[in-house]
This record gives sequence, C-alpha cells and structure tokens, in this order.
Amino acid sequence: MIEDKNQQRTPLSTLGEFALIEHLTKNFEISHSSTVKGIGDDAAVLDFDDKNIVVTTDLLVENVHFDLSYMPLKHLGYKAVVVNLSDVYAMNAEATQITVSIAVSNRFPLEAVEELYAGIETAAKIYNIDVVGGDTTSSTTGLLISVTAIGQVVKGDEVYRSTAKPGDLLVVTGDLGAAYMGLQVLEREKEVYKVNPNSQPDLEAYTYIIERQLKPEARKDVAKLLKDLGVKPTAMVDVSDGLSSEILHICKSSKVGCDLYEEKIPLDPTVITVCEEFDIDSATVALNGGEDYELLFTISQDDFTKIKANPHLSIIGHMKDENEGVHLVTRSNTRIPLIAQGWKNFD
Repeated sequence: MIEDKNQQRTPLSTLGEFALIEHLTKNFEISHSSTVKGIGDDAAVLDFDDKNIVVTTDLLVENVHFDLSYMPLKHLGYKAVVVNLSDVYAMNAEATQITVSIAVSNRFPLEAVEELYAGIETAAKIYNIDVVGGDTTSSTTGLLISVTAIGQVVKGDEVYRSTAKPGDLLVVTGDLGAAYMGLQVLEREKEVYKVNPNSQPDLEAYTYIIERQLKPEARKDVAKLLKDLGVKPTAMVDVSDGLSSEILHICKSSKVGCDLYEEKIPLDPTVITVCEEFDIDSATVALNGGEDYELLFTISQDDFTKIKANPHLSIIGHMKDENEGVHLVTRSNTRIPLIAQGWKNFD
C-alpha cells in the first residue's frame, strides 16, 4: 500500500484518551432495547429482566501501565482484576464474573504466566467472582492483559456520572495520593538499582504507599456501607485517573459546576511525609496522581447527617450551577479553576 503523503495525520496525543474514545464512537448507534447505557460511563449497563447487567473492560500494556522491573507478576494479575472491578462498583453494582485475555512474548516461561494467573485466582477468590473465559495469544512487544468484568445491579439502583445536581455534596472514600507516591519510591529505587545492582533498599517506611501501587483494592464494601446508611449516591465514578479528572468527568456528564476544598482532601500521614521528602505538594499529588481506586460520589444535602461522622467517607466539596465553573478552593481561600493533569495515554 502506497501512503499518500498529502493525507492528514493527526497525532493521538492531540486528543488524549477520552476525547479519542468520544471521537471514534460518536457515530455508534444503539439498536437493542437491552442496551440501557453504552459508551460514556465507568461501565455499560444492559437490561436483563429483573436486573441490569454492567460490563467494563481494561487493557494493560507492559511499559505503559506497568513495569515488571518492580511489579511482581502475581501482583500484576491481582491488580489487573481489581482495576476492572472498581469500575463495576462505581456503578453501585455487584461484580460477578470476569474474562481474562493475555498476549505474551516468548521471553516469559510457563512459570511466569502461572504466577500472573495465581494473582488473578487470588483476586477472584477474595472478591468472589468467577473467571468465565478469555483468550491467549503471542506478542512481539511484551505482555498485554485485557480483563472484562461483568456485574449486576437491581434496576433503579445503578448510579451514573451524569446525575449529580447543583447543591449535592461531593464525597470520596478512603485517602488519596498514596499509589502515586508509591510509584515515585519504586521509580527512585529502580534508578538506584541501575547504578548499584547490589544495593538493598529499605522500604519499610513506605509499605503502605507501595502496597497501594502494587496491590490496590477495589471498594466492594461501599455499596453495602451506603445502603446500610440509607444513602444512594446521585452520581459516582472511581478514582483511577486522578481526583481532578474524575470531578471533571462528573461535572461534564452532569452539566454542573463544583467547589472542591483543598483542606478537606483526605491524605494518609505517610503520603504527606513522603511528599515532603520528594518536595512535591501533597494536594497536587492527590488531585493528579491517579490509581487510588477509591470511589468519588455525590449525595443530596439531605443525607449529610447520615455520613458526616463516618470515618470511611470525606465530604470534600459541593456541586454548583454549571455556569459557576469547577474550582479548587485553596487553604488560603483562593479559588483556582480545576484542570485535569492526571494520567493521560498517547503522550
């Protein structure tokens, strides 16, 4: 095939991941009544009689999403499952099955692939899901893993990104920024190892943040926690690409604005300490780091008293009219427009 030198060539980096998906799928039409929600949320939603089915998939690529110089294969298998389950839980749904497909190069022996699948098996047991299929093929570029997660939710209980209202409170589970700082420590130790392969790093002080990077957990517990409190989120998303990106996803989908309060962002003491060590602003890390796999959601102000004292939940802001914009309110009470600087593909 002869390439037309006059043909326009647009770099994928000019769009970024989400704009690319939107561009490539803008002409797709829904033709089945069983498709309740297609592309554009954490997972698709399908109507099957008394329950809705949610489906989501993720592709992890070696040297793009993971580095095997410090990511053990068993941990990688575990993480590949968890990051998909997180999207199911972000729909307020129960995860039930996964399929796993891999492409692997000949540099990996059978024992290495067994380690990978041992991690997948461990995650399946802990999260009570069935591995129901997949595919394997060869690769010339290293390891690729694709996991599809399937879940179910009672009709009417599903939660989208697009249903937040002005006045709703913005809430996040757990704490933020640890996974990113764990990655910084691992990257630093990798560089040290290159210089001195005999060095033995002492990582005990970084245990929490390294575990958050290498072996994250999905918030399976949150749906039951909120149900027991008598709270149904008005919108929800998982924090995979950074807090700022996820807030903007909700605001764009729901056509609302937001004020996020810097002083309310939950940070583990280890994150604050390591940020000081690396001379990085901890709020910036929480906003843009990603891979926390916490859940970010909005609730009606009427539910404030139900969650205000819960140690697992932090109220970090509130939604406003769309024309008021999306802002970070700093500790000095300065309002700064919130922009997404988190994980981006294709750069």
